[in-house]
Amino acid sequence: MQLEYTAKHGLLIGIDSDGCAFDTMELKHKECFVPMTIKYWNLQGVSKYARETFEFVNLYSKSRGINRFPALIETLARLQVRSEVKARGVKIEVPKELVEWVERETKLGNPALEAEVKRTGSPVLKQTLEWSLAVNRQIDSIVDKGVPPFPFVRECLEKMKGNTDVLVVSATPFDALNREWEEQNIAQYVATICGQEHGTKKEHLAKAQTIGNYGAGRILMVGDAPGDHKAAVANNALFFPINPGAEEKSWQRLFEEGIDKFFAGTFDDAYQQKLLDEFNKYLPSTPPWEAK
Repeated sequence: MQLEYTAKHGLLIGIDSDGCAFDTMELKHKECFVPMTIKYWNLQGVSKYARETFEFVNLYSKSRGINRFPALIETLARLQVRSEVKARGVKIEVPKELVEWVERETKLGNPALEAEVKRTGSPVLKQTLEWSLAVNRQIDSIVDKGVPPFPFVRECLEKMKGNTDVLVVSATPFDALNREWEEQNIAQYVATICGQEHGTKKEHLAKAQTIGNYGAGRILMVGDAPGDHKAAVANNALFFPINPGAEEKSWQRLFEEGIDKFFAGTFDDAYQQKLLDEFNKYLPSTPPWEAK
């Protein structure tokens, strides 16, 4: 899928969706990803540790918000070395073919994986595709509708309207994003929705830069994960963090001061560093089972 939109303003704000604009991240990972990961990767014998590890990687660490395929690799790698898993005699493998595909593919989504399965006939990539499709079915079934955006998201979007181009910048599949934003009647505020099929978040912002030719300090990324910050840094963009566990306060702060600073050109280095210092306190690098 190609990322296309018409730039109408000299400013751009990119907004992540799951866990950032919508309070769906815990629901999706705990009720959809974890059960399907245990089922498709034969982790029933260590389900407690598989759940704990998967949730740490995807929700409670600096890996929060990364694409599902690298997240799966990291989860399996962390499980592989856990003493509790070894004590139970459960052998965990990190599929080499999956690692190699993730390293060379930029559009880490089901369409690219399906094409790779057809090209190679790889059983492990087929298993990965079946897992990913099962996750999507589970999300469609459980996170079907009725999850509103966080408080102050709509107010922020209304404040941005007419002043800046707004993009959804996400690693979630496009169809799920489009459904959620349309259902809540907030798709009207964005120029386009960028999902995993359009590439990485870094690539989303880079492509937007080529479309809108935004100058220095004219792009702001709003996100809840270190990967969002990295995507911003890679494109010389500013970053406003939505702190995990304090999302409502973060959106209120964006509404009351962050957007105004961005529009006025006063979103300076000191303000940026203050936000980052607070953000970095929320997500650890070391899992609790290693810190004991």
